[in-house]
Amino acid sequence: MYLKKFTALFFIVLINVCCFAQEKNPNKKPITIGESVTFPSKILNQKRTLNIYLPESYSKETSKKYPVIYLLDGSMDEDFIHIAGLVQFGSFSWIQMVPESIVVGIANIDRKHDFTYPTNNKKDKEDFPTTGGSSKFIASVEKEVQPFITKNYRTTDTKTLIGQSLGGLLATEILFKKPHLFDNYIIVSPSLWWDDESLLKMKPITFKQQKSIFIAVGKEGPIMERVAKELYYKLNIEGERNYTLDFKFLEAQDHGDALHLAVYGAFEAIFKSKK
Repeated sequence: MYLKKFTALFFIVLINVCCFAQEKNPNKKPITIGESVTFPSKILNQKRTLNIYLPESYSKETSKKYPVIYLLDGSMDEDFIHIAGLVQFGSFSWIQMVPESIVVGIANIDRKHDFTYPTNNKKDKEDFPTTGGSSKFIASVEKEVQPFITKNYRTTDTKTLIGQSLGGLLATEILFKKPHLFDNYIIVSPSLWWDDESLLKMKPITFKQQKSIFIAVGKEGPIMERVAKELYYKLNIEGERNYTLDFKFLEAQDHGDALHLAVYGAFEAIFKSKK
């Protein structure tokens, strides 16, 4: 018994010594890729967090302004880090795939609530009991998030939105209902089966400004693949065509790993075409 207590005490002391040594080690410092900010959303009646990647030149070139890439599912343990990495890589001078950009990851609280509009489908309601909050979330993006970023960071007017799965459903809803909020839409594996595919039955609003739209889906089953393709066909046939439109089928990817390669392809298609 005493031996066990001594052993436990020894390891506690050892851990504390190691931690103290790490804190005092002058050769170590944290890696920083940006900053995380929290603001009170009056529209959502919540405190919301934005994770923000700043290009390396941001602190050096103090007069330079940057386009902004808004990322749904932008929590640190979701898609923020690897999308910020893609932006950094794509903006290297020897790559020049995407311009140096600020990435704003909108962290989630309840994505099933925020990314869905009200549904009449009984199974949707059972599977997503908190559903139906997309209109307020979109209003927060428009009236709180975008103005906050514009006020506090040096930005150009160019805005890109990335959404995958339910985030792709929300990105499509914004594209159809409030297209002016973004210039470029990257829609990956959109959950357009929602509410018996009602969004696909809508006629898109005529876009007043030129847009770039990129749609992608992996090998994700007949329903997911079909609705993504139908979105592409709908925009290709019904739209006013004052936008560029690309579609990519990622045959080797599924719903879990399609986003990274899809965004890479989207950056190539959208930004290289604008050089």
